[in-house]
Amino acid sequence: MTNLELARRFYEIASLLEVRGESVFRIRAYQRAAQTLEALGEDVAAVAARGGLRRLPGVGRDLAARIEEYLATGRLAQLETLRAGLPATFLGLLEIRGLGPRTARALWEQLGIDSVEALEEACRSGRILGVAGIREKSRTNIVQAIERWRAGQARTPLARALAVARHLVETLRARGDVDRIEIAGSLRRMRETVKDVDLLVTSRAPARVLETFVTLPSVAAVTARGPTRVSVRHQAGLAVDLRVVEPEAFGAALQYFTGSREHNVRTREIASRRGRRLSEYGVFDERTGQRVAGLTEEDVYAAIGLPWIPPELRENQGEIEAAREGALPSLVTVEDLRGDLHAHTDWSDGRLTLERMVAAAEARGYEYVIVSDHSASLAIAHGLDVERLRAQAREIRALQARTRIRILAGTECDILEDGRLDFPDEVLAGLDVVLAAVHSRFKQSRADMTARIVRALANPWVNVLVHPTGRRLGTREPYDVDLEAVLAAAREHGKAVEINGSPERLDLADVHARRAAALGVPVAISSDTHALAEFEHVALGVAVARRAWLTPAHVLNTRPLDGLRAWSRPAGRAATG
Repeated sequence: MTNLELARRFYEIASLLEVRGESVFRIRAYQRAAQTLEALGEDVAAVAARGGLRRLPGVGRDLAARIEEYLATGRLAQLETLRAGLPATFLGLLEIRGLGPRTARALWEQLGIDSVEALEEACRSGRILGVAGIREKSRTNIVQAIERWRAGQARTPLARALAVARHLVETLRARGDVDRIEIAGSLRRMRETVKDVDLLVTSRAPARVLETFVTLPSVAAVTARGPTRVSVRHQAGLAVDLRVVEPEAFGAALQYFTGSREHNVRTREIASRRGRRLSEYGVFDERTGQRVAGLTEEDVYAAIGLPWIPPELRENQGEIEAAREGALPSLVTVEDLRGDLHAHTDWSDGRLTLERMVAAAEARGYEYVIVSDHSASLAIAHGLDVERLRAQAREIRALQARTRIRILAGTECDILEDGRLDFPDEVLAGLDVVLAAVHSRFKQSRADMTARIVRALANPWVNVLVHPTGRRLGTREPYDVDLEAVLAAAREHGKAVEINGSPERLDLADVHARRAAALGVPVAISSDTHALAEFEHVALGVAVARRAWLTPAHVLNTRPLDGLRAWSRPAGRAATG
């Protein structure tokens, strides 16, 4: 959490420097350092203790001193200076997508706009049109961006909520007095966004556990308190409930508070038909009132005649019927993945060298990993042109001779506006796996966007359509596309679609991934890694896949290398090297 807190502050400094019109080099220095901290797989305090701060990418003498200042004092004097003279709510304006720091400052200086609420009022009244550079179209775009921002504020993205919950779990375990602790609620079901966090504990000293919890530094406010439950607001903005339950009822409480509501209604109905009553306190015989189960979830389900049902499936989407028929799927796990099929290096917008990226994949025990840097049209990501792609291929071949893991030469190739690919076919033919993606013209009509993607899928050298809807959770809606037509084209042409594990994407969503599997379209679960820690994103992708009822057989990158290569470059269409 220290790494993330520091990264947040460095990002804030970068934004405030931009607001003040400071040097672009200083701004980027803080952004690079924030990215490093965000992706750092080790506590930055441990790095500082061994004198390793200045060896971190993007962290020189000055920024190392800032990190040491924060570790020692919990403050950054420079940040406090930059905040001076601006309202506390000002930076909230920068959360509105498309509203840059300089525009936000102009709105503050000219119209006194100091919050999202004030910005919305100025847009709706038309006052904002008096600021230079803002026209009617800009006003409409800002209003839409505010609506998207509000939708995102109502729920917290899965990865952020998981980070908060896991930190709280680790902290409470470390403080003692907790015998058992589990995450419940929609977070345990791995919903892509959640309203709050539910934690369940057993303890021989419940009062001490509750007191420890409410006095944690990360707790911003206590909103409710009772003898066995407290509700707080975490500094990350999340509501968190902590309940202490008796050990004999822990399984029943975990089942009940995991939900979903619809799943619980069905299980209670089933219990009632068997002459039993199911609640968070256990399963009880309705005639005698005796508790017959409650210690574990397995006991609870067995007591009502069902096998244990994985939490990700508990949405009343057929899991009860499947459980009754003995047809619950053996869901895919992270351990089933044999490789990663979406990864970037510093040849484009990644932060790892080719050697480090491959070594990291090898350390995870993977059989293969792809190098899929961007193509030339995505200039903002330093996309590769044909000559750089060929130079990278030569470097891959040289590295392959020194490593066990198979390095797949690939590309994340832009799908151009009319559905053509950013590289010619003769270049794509020389690659092991080709990823295709939309990165531009998101506002095309539904018909044009659908035709664009369908045309790309018809290209014989394309293998996987990645982040198929282009969404970014809370900040960018999916582009308008007929996914049924896209999935039909993928099936027709023998292509795969991706579940992108990046926390801001999780694209495809579970409902669409389930439909892809039903149509027989293979699904790749990928990290879209740009930094070392981002290899872990596959766990989020696997969570989406499990919610989509996917088994290892549905997932492209559970195949061994020979099977993957036979699929991506079948006989008669082999890569030319």
